Amino acid sequence: MKKNILLIGGSHGIGHALAKKLQNNNNVYIASRTKEELDDLEVTHIPFDATTDELDMTQMPDEIHSFVYCPGSINLKPFKMMSLDTFEEDMHLNFFSMVRVVKTIIGKMAEGGSMVFFSTVAVGTGMPFHTSVAAAKGAIEGFAKSMAAEYAPKLRVNVVAPSLVNTPLAGRLLNNDKKVEMMSQRHPLKRVGTPEDIANIALFLLSDDSTWMTGQIVGVDGGMSTLNIS
Repeated sequence: MKKNILLIGGSHGIGHALAKKLQNNNNVYIASRTKEELDDLEVTHIPFDATTDELDMTQMPDEIHSFVYCPGSINLKPFKMMSLDTFEEDMHLNFFSMVRVVKTIIGKMAEGGSMVFFSTVAVGTGMPFHTSVAAAKGAIEGFAKSMAAEYAPKLRVNVVAPSLVNTPLAGRLLNNDKKVEMMSQRHPLKRVGTPEDIANIALFLLSDDSTWMTGQIVGVDGGMSTLNIS
């Protein structure tokens, strides 16, 4: 039986890579602002801006088996240069918009369903210039663990915590070969992540192969969070 899977975001980056892996054996619904890059996928697109819109549930099936929230931000600046507005915007996009969607769809989640959210290696490993994004993603980790406890055994809720991934969101950090090499050398595995690296883990967490996993923060970070090779 095909599963009904809802992705918030999915037009590019990790979400797009995940949708590509899911499309053949599932009914994939992508709610996002743009759809141009979805023309090569067999998915149902729902126009949706996570920061402003209410999700149109009339376009959704009666039952949702899996849910993934993909939108995120990368604002890396010294704390003294980080405005309060930036903190609020990052928290709104990463956390409050996610919570609003979860509130909207929770009644449709199927027994045995799976939810996957995205955090960052910077939550568990203190990094300079990450105060805003680490705060917003840290809220996601705490929320996910509480949700996992509250909705067990009906639902599984897990979080993927990547390091730097070569997506459009990270374009400013990886816009030339020198930057890519510098960022690669910071990781024990000597490369930055690809969208497929992260999509593979999300795919596993959505699948029946992970039915004994919930409330977990899964680091996919080239070894950065646990290895010190300097």
